Amino acid sequence: MLRSGLSAVAGCDEVGRGALSGPATVAMVVVTADSKPAPFGVRDSKLLTPQARQALVPRIRRWAAASGIGHASPAEIDQLGIIAALRLAGHRALAGLSVVPDTVLLDGNHDYLRFPDPEQLEGAVPAPRVLSEVPPVVTMIRADLRCAAVAAASVLAKTARDAIMTELAADHPHYGWDENKGYASSHHVAALRTHGPSEQHRRSWRLPGCDADPADAEVPARP
Repeated sequence: MLRSGLSAVAGCDEVGRGALSGPATVAMVVVTADSKPAPFGVRDSKLLTPQARQALVPRIRRWAAASGIGHASPAEIDQLGIIAALRLAGHRALAGLSVVPDTVLLDGNHDYLRFPDPEQLEGAVPAPRVLSEVPPVVTMIRADLRCAAVAAASVLAKTARDAIMTELAADHPHYGWDENKGYASSHHVAALRTHGPSEQHRRSWRLPGCDADPADAEVPARP
C-alpha cells in the first residue's frame, strides 16, 4: 500500500472478541515509506509462544513510526454490543497514535472502525465519541499473515490484553485467567458453574455454566 503513494499506513488487529471475560483490545502499528524491514520473527500472534510475543514488543515499538492500543471494558461490551465496543477500542487506539495514518489496514472482512449509519442506530445505546473522523479503512482477510504491520499489531494487542487478564487473575483466582485469558476453557466454565460470573464477565452473553441447561450454552470460539 505504501508503494501506491500513501505516506503512512496503520496495521490493525483485535483480540478478545470471543472471550467470556475481560476487555476487547485493538492495536494499531503505523509504518511509513521510510520504515525499515519488520523485526525478524514478527508474525500473527497466534503462531508465537507467549515468550516470543513478549520479546517482540520492544522491537516492534522501536520499528513502528507509531503504535497505539485501546480497550473496551466488559461493562462497555454489555452496554454497547461487541461491534460497537470494538469500534470504541479501535478509536481509542487511533487517538493514541502520534502519527496519523492515511489508511488503516484492518484484519478481517468487517470494518468495525467506521462510524455506523445513524439510521441503523435507532434504539441503540450511543457509544462515546472519541474521534471526529476515521481514516479510510481497507479490510483484508488473514491480513495478519500477509502484512507485517498487522501482524505486529496482533502481537501488541495480544500481549497487552494477556497482561490485563493475568493481573485480574490475582483478584479472581477461581477462573484461571492467567492461563485461559478469559476464554471458555473447561476450567473457566467449571468455575462459572460453581462460583457464577464476576464483574469482569460479559453479563449480556449466555455464559456457559450459568445457563439452566449448560449443554445448550453458546461458547464463543477462541480466535
